[in-house]
Amino acid sequence: MTAPDRLTVTGPADILGFIPHSLGYWPSDSLVAMTMHGRQLGATLRLDLPAPEGDAAPEHYLQAVRGYLDADTSADGTLLAVFTSDMHLAAGTYGPLLAGLAPVLDQAGMPVRDAWYVGADYWRDAYCLDAECCPAPGRPVQEIRDSALNAEMVYRGSSVGPAPERQEAAARPVPAMHRAAAIEAEEEWVCGLSPRRRSLAQFRLVLDVWEDLLARPAGLPWVPEVDRDGFLSASLLVPHWRDAVLVMSAAGRNAAEAGVEGLCLFDDALQLEAISPLWVPGDDAGMPGGADGPRPAGECWGISRLHAAHRTAPASVDREVPNYGAVLMGMAPEVPDWAGMDGLDRILAELAALGGQAAAAALTGRGWISWCRGRGSYAARHLSDALSAEPGYRLAELILELVGRGSICGWAARKESAWQKFGPGAAA
Repeated sequence: MTAPDRLTVTGPADILGFIPHSLGYWPSDSLVAMTMHGRQLGATLRLDLPAPEGDAAPEHYLQAVRGYLDADTSADGTLLAVFTSDMHLAAGTYGPLLAGLAPVLDQAGMPVRDAWYVGADYWRDAYCLDAECCPAPGRPVQEIRDSALNAEMVYRGSSVGPAPERQEAAARPVPAMHRAAAIEAEEEWVCGLSPRRRSLAQFRLVLDVWEDLLARPAGLPWVPEVDRDGFLSASLLVPHWRDAVLVMSAAGRNAAEAGVEGLCLFDDALQLEAISPLWVPGDDAGMPGGADGPRPAGECWGISRLHAAHRTAPASVDREVPNYGAVLMGMAPEVPDWAGMDGLDRILAELAALGGQAAAAALTGRGWISWCRGRGSYAARHLSDALSAEPGYRLAELILELVGRGSICGWAARKESAWQKFGPGAAA
């Protein structure tokens, strides 16, 4: 959805119907805050509600909400929705929370324009106390599901899935034969790539393969290929290759290559020829000896092709190339390549579904991308799944620690660089 292709909001049911599409799921026991730019909806924030048995409006919680919303520097108003499982006690339990947020957000220049309670069956205006205008228990939630905006979102291809914590860890079905073959291919590629971990030529060739795949059109179906999928999975098992792929998806090839300079990762004396699953026209079968000839000593059976034509190193550019830390924290570049990151997320989803040794790496990559998008719940789910696949996987632990602390990725904290599921100005 692009900026001119806006959706019209006609009332509260439309606004509340937009929230699940923005988050990707119907929230529960959550405070959802939406910033406003005039009459246009801005960023969406979801937080777990404070524990009912504790302070109804803890100061640290109020300031956390303000801190997150402050990132939208052009916001001039806020809408609040409390999604709760107990509508009967909503006003008594969470009324103090809304009352506490009002002056905090007003002081921040984002006054609360309206607020609602949303339960499993009914919803109501949080500030309407007139029993004739807003009779208990409220209006049917079905009005939200039947709203014009919700129907339009569905028509345009948006869907609302289960909450991240309720999603299956391996929801993507994979034929058993392909899974087994891909895992076997991964093991073969690991055998072939392991002695090349410190090869600069191999590093560049790995980036070649990933770069080509990241450039695929978004709507192009992913066709399983055993040899390719095994190579991709195996490449993620080398930490500096994995990190380079993440960086390249967001900041480009130049940043991926420049970030490893000076780290003493490569051995100039290593003479092994770089390998990949790509076939080069004129290179009859790839391996020395032809398609049916003997493989060289030390090579694994099943690695059958060489990519002999290497791309030249990318030309240098005038602007400063960001380092890996700045990219992984979302501090640089100013605006990431969201199309590249979305493409990487789609590929990693396919690889994660295969299982195998690289499942933790693929799930961690998806967790990082979700965190960059500002979707902490999805990030936590992917990272938790990564740690289930491989307990102690360090990168997953580090990113999950950021998510657990409530740290926001630099890109997600800035309106001009934040990921936009529907495009800017989708609803107004």
